[in-house]
Amino acid sequence: MTDAQHAVEAAQKALEEAQAALAAATEAAQRQAVAAESVTAPTAPASGPLDDERVASIRSGYSMQGAVLEMGALVNGDAMPDVPVRIPIAMTNRHGLVAGATGTGKTKTLQVLAEQLSAAGVPVFAADIKGDLSGIAVEGAGGEKLLARTAGIGQDWKPTAHPTEFYCLGGVGHGVPVRATVSSFGPLMLSKVLGLNQTQESSLGLVFHYADLHGLPLVDLTDLRTVIQFLTSPEGKADLAELGGLSKATAGVILRELITFAADGADVFFGEPEFDTAEFLRTTADGRGIVSLLEVPGVADKPALFSTFLMWLLADLFNDLPEVGDIDRPKLVFFFDEAHLLFKDASKAFLSAITQTVRLIRSKGVGIFFVTQTPKDVPSDVLAQLGSRVQHQLRAHTPDDQTALRSTVRTYPNSGYDLEQVLMNLGIGEAIVTVMNEKGAPSPVAWTRLRAPQGSMDPAPADVIAHSVASSPLMARYGQAIDPESAHEMLAARMNAAAEAQAARDADAQRDKAQAEYEKALRDLKKRDGTTTRTTTRRTTKAPAGPGDVVGDLLGSRAGQTVIREVVRGIFGTLGRR
Repeated sequence: MTDAQHAVEAAQKALEEAQAALAAATEAAQRQAVAAESVTAPTAPASGPLDDERVASIRSGYSMQGAVLEMGALVNGDAMPDVPVRIPIAMTNRHGLVAGATGTGKTKTLQVLAEQLSAAGVPVFAADIKGDLSGIAVEGAGGEKLLARTAGIGQDWKPTAHPTEFYCLGGVGHGVPVRATVSSFGPLMLSKVLGLNQTQESSLGLVFHYADLHGLPLVDLTDLRTVIQFLTSPEGKADLAELGGLSKATAGVILRELITFAADGADVFFGEPEFDTAEFLRTTADGRGIVSLLEVPGVADKPALFSTFLMWLLADLFNDLPEVGDIDRPKLVFFFDEAHLLFKDASKAFLSAITQTVRLIRSKGVGIFFVTQTPKDVPSDVLAQLGSRVQHQLRAHTPDDQTALRSTVRTYPNSGYDLEQVLMNLGIGEAIVTVMNEKGAPSPVAWTRLRAPQGSMDPAPADVIAHSVASSPLMARYGQAIDPESAHEMLAARMNAAAEAQAARDADAQRDKAQAEYEKALRDLKKRDGTTTRTTTRRTTKAPAGPGDVVGDLLGSRAGQTVIREVVRGIFGTLGRR
């Protein structure tokens, strides 16, 4: 082959490579143009309430760099999957609120958040009020309608089960029993659940102080009742006088409320072994956070007990956990469903304790989400601490509803929405969302179509729950209730010992009295006998009579026999009274 031919082939080869490179560059340029067009081109339908500038602001406001919880996609007429709405996981310990009318999807929103937190390695605690959260433990069932909805918001839906531990209060229900001692529950929360006034609450505090001062463990309600009964008994009169401030009338009110409280089933919630709330911070071997579900049957009948017991869990976590400051993900996220039950009829002292716990527990790495019907269910001091808000549909069928709606609208920053209308027209599974971004600033208000849970939206089958509970390693530690020596046994032993000592003293006194009466009777007989036989004694000299002679003389005379009978009757009457 000549040099010319070599040159021609080289030129052809170079031309082919150049053409291939040009084609690849052209294809890449086309892809970039399409991507740029999808980002920059107006995507809001003409029917949407937001203009292009508002849409761009929301897109920018929810662009996060760190790990996030995917809430859903912006709705502007139709869902916009290219505009996702998110919550930074690092900001979930700044707390949040999920609110909305019954049937609008609050529980499913809670499940979506819990599933993603678990997948990110964050443990979750939630009270399963209606029983439908248990479906998180089994895979969800996909359907054509569900898949069409999730595809429309950009969700790659896959059925997924999440690690779940089931709990129940004091062994009532299906789960690992959760118990607390009366001492750890404390007088403040117990006063709230008993409905005591401030005077009675103060008196109950004195009872707790006395028990602590005298080493009397208050394990269950029986212990507390025994301490109060002791202080108001003759045996505890001196201790009560030293303690001060507890009248018998107030003690009677507290005792009656404790009896009613126990009759409502509360007695099974108090006892040992006391649950260690650190169990809620566990993760699986593969790094997923365990979802802890507390079954609360009949909560409508015992709202104060339910809310106060959950508040005890938070207070116990607050006392036990160390300070960690701002971390990339929380140690635990706590979902407080039916939160209005917590604040209903709460005293000022109790509300102050809740506010302080919510404000300070963030630094312990714990996030709290309150789930309720309207924001007005949560006190303003607590509401001010909540960084993220997911507001489902609100209804305005009554004047009170309309007032609540207007109050809710005023709490949101400016947006491109007529929020009063939007909040009444949100569909099921849609919400108005605003969160705290990674810089700690509020994100734009976004009408959001929320993601669907990947676990089952129905309650888990009973056999699945039963197997999970039976195989739990916690059952060996908390499954069986124990009855240790506590205030009831200690005070009962003290009172029994005091009663026995008093009975012995009474017996000694009665015996001494009987002996004294006997001796006095003998002296009286001697004196009487000496009077009646004085003349005979002067005429006849004989040896002094001994006791036997005296008794013999008495038995030989009618008067003496009468005296002897009276003495014996008195002695046996005294012994009979013993």
